[in-house]
Amino acid sequence: MNGLVLDRVSVNLGGRTVVDGVSAAVPAGNLTVIVGPNGAGKTSLLRAFAGLLLHGGTISLDGIDIAGLAAGERARRIGYLPQRAEFAWALPVRDAVGLGRLPHGDPFGRLSATDRAAVDAAMERLDLIGFASRPVTELSGGERARVMLARVLATGAPLLVLDEPTAALDAAHQFEVMDLMRALAGEGRTVVAVLHDLTMAARFADRILVLDGGRAAAFGAPDQVLTEARLAEVFGLACAFIDIGGRRVPVPAGRMPR
Repeated sequence: MNGLVLDRVSVNLGGRTVVDGVSAAVPAGNLTVIVGPNGAGKTSLLRAFAGLLLHGGTISLDGIDIAGLAAGERARRIGYLPQRAEFAWALPVRDAVGLGRLPHGDPFGRLSATDRAAVDAAMERLDLIGFASRPVTELSGGERARVMLARVLATGAPLLVLDEPTAALDAAHQFEVMDLMRALAGEGRTVVAVLHDLTMAARFADRILVLDGGRAAAFGAPDQVLTEARLAEVFGLACAFIDIGGRRVPVPAGRMPR
């Protein structure tokens, strides 16, 4: 199938199993959100998608086992946004976003007309055109987060793997990024994101994967997965539910009594 298929995926770190036999099928053109408590294995699973961690089982993208991809081909197929990503140098924003095009072209970093168009389009979508010449090190944390996301978007990769893409953003830009992820999925890309905000996850995702202790506790449509009982069991949360745009969305109301 086109999209991402996980078949009994496991990851071991330091002799400990942090992802344990996770299976799921994520069709192309879908936004899938991974949720779970701290230490559930979310980031380790994303790093396995990106080829940064060895894994057991199989991860296939559009029918191809990613373990067999050369590094350059993997970088063209998978755009990865790590958690708390930072820039080490005072690059202008346009150059920082342009790093996303390196897997496509000139080994000396010269951008083609196609590359420049991809960079401009990514900056436009992340509201960064006005920052083009600003050094990234002079931007706020939220602005730098948008630059990092634009860099990933500029790759043009069919799979986007995003670890907490809204964490440093104000409320308005959180909605902007969630709308962008939905739009990218609507254009045919496979988008997988880790979020801690259960309300946002339920509001925007096509599918939700709940991880708990490294295992898949549930996978499916948001209203089937984020139930009152599962939110209490996995997160220890009591939640109210409201309707937003025809979706039943949880709003955490407090911790469950111990």
